[in-house]
Amino acid sequence: MEEEKTLLQQIRDKEQEFSKKIEAVKLETDMQIAAARVERETTIRDAGRSGKITAEEVYRKEMQKTETEIEQMKKASVIETGDARVKGERNLQPAVEKIVGYVVMGQSDSTP
Repeated sequence: MEEEKTLLQQIRDKEQEFSKKIEAVKLETDMQIAAARVERETTIRDAGRSGKITAEEVYRKEMQKTETEIEQMKKASVIETGDARVKGERNLQPAVEKIVGYVVMGQSDSTP
């Protein structure tokens, strides 16, 4: 027959049992904390990658938009330059005639 344990021995056995349970819970908690840290780092890394990809996409779209606007401005400039040239050429002869007329009229007024 098994000997009956003393009250003190029973308390010690319970303390060891609780100590083992506490150690198991501590180990499990440490593992959960480590897993959470790994998950956090993965999430941060993935968010960084995602943010970088998004930023690159926005940059690319804005560059395309800017290039399109520049091309439109160049085309408008060519058209405006052509229009100004045509208008200038059209007005050149009348302007020359007016200038010559003023010069000739001015000289005839100053002759004695």
